[in-house]
Amino acid sequence: MHQSSYLSLKLGEKKKEEAAKGVANGVIISLVISILFCTISLIFMPQLLNAFGCTEALKEYALDYGYIIAIGIPFFMIGTTLNSIIRADGNPKYSMTSMIIGAVLNIILDPIFIFVFKMGVKGAAIATIISQFVTFVMNIAYLRKIKSVELNRNTYKIDINISKKVLGLGISSFITQMSVVVVMAVSNNLLRKYGEVTKYGPEIPIAVLGIVMKISQILNSIIIGIVVGAQPIIGYNYGANKKERVKETLKIVLSISVIVSSVAFILFQTIPDKLIGIFGSGDENYIEFACLAFRIFLLLCICNGIQIPSGIFFQAIGKSAKSAILSLSRQILILIPSMIILGQIFGLNGVLYAGPVADGCAFILAIILLVGEMKKLSNKNVKIQTLVDDISTDNQLSKHTIITISREYGSGGRYVGRLVADKLGIKLYDKDLIIKLSEETGLSEEYIESNEQKRETLANLNDGYYFSLNNADNLFLNEAKLIKKLADNESCVIIGRCADFILKDRKDITKIFIYSDIENKIRRATEIYGLEKAKAEKEIKRINKLRANHYKFYTERDWNDKSNYDICINSDVLGVEKTADLICDMIKSK
Repeated sequence: MHQSSYLSLKLGEKKKEEAAKGVANGVIISLVISILFCTISLIFMPQLLNAFGCTEALKEYALDYGYIIAIGIPFFMIGTTLNSIIRADGNPKYSMTSMIIGAVLNIILDPIFIFVFKMGVKGAAIATIISQFVTFVMNIAYLRKIKSVELNRNTYKIDINISKKVLGLGISSFITQMSVVVVMAVSNNLLRKYGEVTKYGPEIPIAVLGIVMKISQILNSIIIGIVVGAQPIIGYNYGANKKERVKETLKIVLSISVIVSSVAFILFQTIPDKLIGIFGSGDENYIEFACLAFRIFLLLCICNGIQIPSGIFFQAIGKSAKSAILSLSRQILILIPSMIILGQIFGLNGVLYAGPVADGCAFILAIILLVGEMKKLSNKNVKIQTLVDDISTDNQLSKHTIITISREYGSGGRYVGRLVADKLGIKLYDKDLIIKLSEETGLSEEYIESNEQKRETLANLNDGYYFSLNNADNLFLNEAKLIKKLADNESCVIIGRCADFILKDRKDITKIFIYSDIENKIRRATEIYGLEKAKAEKEIKRINKLRANHYKFYTERDWNDKSNYDICINSDVLGVEKTADLICDMIKSK
C-alpha cells in the first residue's frame, strides 16, 4: 500500500491532520489485512499448497515452512508499511538501515538454525520471521519520533474515505505482487503436470524454475533501480520541454540497462551450473535441468534492458496507458498464456520456451511504443499559443469574491466564466493560470495544458515504481498553491482545476457547476472546437471521464455531485449569456 504517497500528497497540500490520519489508517489497514492473510494461511495451508502446485514429496517440507512463515505475515506487512512511511517522513537512511539489519540478520540466522540447531526448513522459517520481527520493532519505534505529523489516539480511528484513498494508491503494488503470485501458481502446476512424465519428475522443475525466476527478479530489480534513479530527471525535463535532455537521459539509462542485462545473459548461458550451485546441490538430473532452464527460459533476458526502462519512462512522462500496457504485457498478458499453450504442444520444454516468447513479444511492443515517442520528441518544438484571459478588470464588486466554475466539456462553461468575469470587472484565470504556473515551475505551457485536469483510469497501476510523489501529483500541488495565492490577492473567476475543493474553506467563495445535454455539447464541440460530429460524443465522454477521475483522485469526491457546489446550472435553459447574467445577479445579491 502507498501510505507514503498519501502522506507526501497531504503534506504538500499542508493538510497535516489528514496526513496523520492517512498514516494511522495505513497502519490499521495493514494490521487488519495481515491478520486476515495470516489466519487464512494457517487454516487453508494444505489447500493453498495444492493450488500452487506443491507435490506430495514436497508437501511435508512446505507445510513445516509455511505454517511458521504465516505467523510472521503481520510483522512483515506492517514493517513494510512503516518502511514506506519513514521514507516519506524524510528519513530514508533509517528506512534503509532497518531493512538491511533485517536482511543481514536473516542471512546470519539461516545457517545457525538450519545446520547448528539441525531444524531444516523450519529453522529457515524461524530465522526469517525473527529478522522480520526485528525490522518491525525498529519501524514501530520510529513512530514515536516521526517529524512530519503528530500521531495521537484520535488519529488511530478508521476513516472510510481515507482508507479507500490509501488502498487505491496501493493498487499498483498489489497488482505487481499478485501477478508474480499468479505466474508462480500457473508455472508450478504446469511443471508438476509435465514433469511427472519426464526423467526429472515434478520436484526438480518446480524447485529449479523457482530459483531461475528469483535470479531473474534480481536482474530486473537492478534495472528498475537504475531507471528509478533517472525518473525525476526525465519527468522534469520532459515537463520543461527540454526534449534533448530527455533523449540523452533515456539513452544513458537504456545503455546501462542493456549492459547489465547482457552481462546477465552471458552468465546465464555460460555458467548456469555455478549459479544454481549457490542455492544448493543436486543430482545429475537436477544440474541438467537447471542448465536447460537458465539457457532457455532466460534466453532473451537482454530484452529486459529495454522493456523495463520503457515502461517506467512512459510513466515518468505521464503516458499512463502505454506504461500500463508494458507493465502488464510480459507477466500477465503474454507469459501465462504462452506457458499454457506451449506446454500443451511441447510439454515441459514448452513451459521454458514461454520465457523467451514473453520477453521477445514485450520487447517488440516496447520498441514500437518507444520509437513512436522518440519521433515525437524529435519533432521541432512548437509552442502552444496559449490564449490569454484578456479581461478588463474594472471591479464592480463591493467585497472580495472568488468564483469557481467547474464544467462539463462542451457545456460552454469556460465562456460563461469569461462573461461573468467581464461583467463583474474581475480577472478570469484559466489559460492565464497555465502561463503563471509555467513561469513559477519551469514546466512548459504545452506540458501543463496536456497533463493538468486529466487522470487516466490506468494511472494508478503505474505508481508502483514511485517512492513519493509522481509528476501528476507535483503538478497538482503546484497548481493548488498558485490558486490559493491568486485567491488571496484578488477577486477572480477560476475555471476548473479542483479550485472549488482547494478553496472550500474560504467564506468568500461561490462554487458553480455548469452542465448541459449531450446534443448541445456535441453542437458546441463541433462548432467551437472543430471536432467531427461522428467523433464528438466519444471525445466529450473521454474528456469528462478524465476530469472526473482527476477530481475524484485529489478530492475524494464525485465531480458531478451537485452537493459539492453552491449553484448548478444547465446552460441550455437560458443559453450561456443569460446564464452568465443570472450568476452575476446572484453574486451581487450575496
